[in-house]
Amino acid sequence: MGQKSTIRTHRGDDFSGWYQEVIRAAELAEPSPVRGCMVIRPYGYSIWENIQLVLDAEFKKLGVQNAYFPLLIPLSFLEQEAKHVEGFAKECAVVTHHRLEYAPGQERGRLIPKGRLEEPLVIRPTSETIVGWALSRWVSSYRDLPIKINQWTNVMRWEMRTRMFLRTSEFLWQEGHTAFATEQEAREDASQMIALYDSFLEHFLAIPAIVGEKTPGERFPGAESTYAIETLMQDGKALQAGTSHFLGTNFSKSSGITFLDDKGREQYAWTTSWGVSTRLIGAIIMSHGDDDGIILPPRIAPLHVMILPIFRDDNDRGCILNFATEIERRISSLSYNGKPITAAVDRREHLRGGDKFWQAVKKGIPLRVEVGVREVDFKTVALSRRDASARERSTYSIEAFLENLPNILDEMQHNMLARARARLEASVQPVTSKEEFVAYFKDAAAGLASCYLSVDNEGEIADLLSELKVSARCMPLSEDGEGRCIFTGKATGRKTIFGKAY
Repeated sequence: MGQKSTIRTHRGDDFSGWYQEVIRAAELAEPSPVRGCMVIRPYGYSIWENIQLVLDAEFKKLGVQNAYFPLLIPLSFLEQEAKHVEGFAKECAVVTHHRLEYAPGQERGRLIPKGRLEEPLVIRPTSETIVGWALSRWVSSYRDLPIKINQWTNVMRWEMRTRMFLRTSEFLWQEGHTAFATEQEAREDASQMIALYDSFLEHFLAIPAIVGEKTPGERFPGAESTYAIETLMQDGKALQAGTSHFLGTNFSKSSGITFLDDKGREQYAWTTSWGVSTRLIGAIIMSHGDDDGIILPPRIAPLHVMILPIFRDDNDRGCILNFATEIERRISSLSYNGKPITAAVDRREHLRGGDKFWQAVKKGIPLRVEVGVREVDFKTVALSRRDASARERSTYSIEAFLENLPNILDEMQHNMLARARARLEASVQPVTSKEEFVAYFKDAAAGLASCYLSVDNEGEIADLLSELKVSARCMPLSEDGEGRCIFTGKATGRKTIFGKAY
């Protein structure tokens, strides 16, 4: 095969263009007729399904139950929590009519909305208010608590600038909602869930993160504390990959979630919410991809091994396909990370061997196994790993390959995490003055900056951050030393990570 890459746009030349081309080349998703919405294709959705399977099992270990809440929320529900509605007002899509009719004078043709609703309905941007309404009906005594609910669903936020998987008007996610009798239980839940997300990203997506608390200006609308996992993409920009919110009693008071405690006193419940979305697929692409396309971590990949039969004529076809099918069968009897290893034989006859090879590369399938006449004769396989150059091949005997297959996948998983961690650690720059901060972020290749911030004066630097296109990402939970704000000189106990972000 000649020297080539599957993605015409290289990361170093146009990272955004590269990202969009990778999505198309891997057949993950495509734009829909509705601006800002996407069609997730089967291969892309299978990655999301694997994410769901892992997280759903982890949630249930913690006593979380799945439920479903309506897509449409009465406008009055959002009005009950002032900060919440202020935070989402500009992103809400609103239903105002309940039917369509043909325009006057036309039997067929242009349709117009008719039947105005007495109260407009908001397509959920998130579900705290409707869940709060339900919890107010379910909770009356401390014996009814805690309640831990999750839903796998879609939401709508009317985004002005959209990018598939990262920021679309409609996206898929899970949102957990809980209610507790005490503040301590709720705070522990919020902390527990952000730690769970961090562990999931590291162990399954091979993406390291900075775990921290959002500054007051970046909190979820209506929350008392927001915790986030911040990740770093290859272009030096940050991506918020998941959040967990301690809501205090704010939503309980607006929704009327009250209970009688063990002494017969009426109390407000303490609530939390937490979620991750299909944005995680974007994080995988931008964390691990190369100029040949996406690279999928083995623990989340829908397919672990693609077997590519190589034959020149019909005389070899039968024995090679039989050999490939036997390898597929034997691989499928093996397990990795507690689940069966998945394999498939590419039997498509309308494609040349080289085209099959490069399609497997750009889909990010961890391992490619080529078998031809030589492999049949010597009972070997030619193995290529997606975390190495596409042209690198190793020859294994069948038995040695099958014996080592789980270890090879695990080695790939750890290599991908190590590379991403090294990039994150190298990209966090300590900054000790405002001048140094400005100079750092004027560099287009800048990563993340770590410095002290007086959060009480966060609003005073809003114009500067806007000019630099920078935001406060989080206050790392691992950083708790004393220092002075580089912008105001005031004493503060919190280090803060800043960066340009998606």
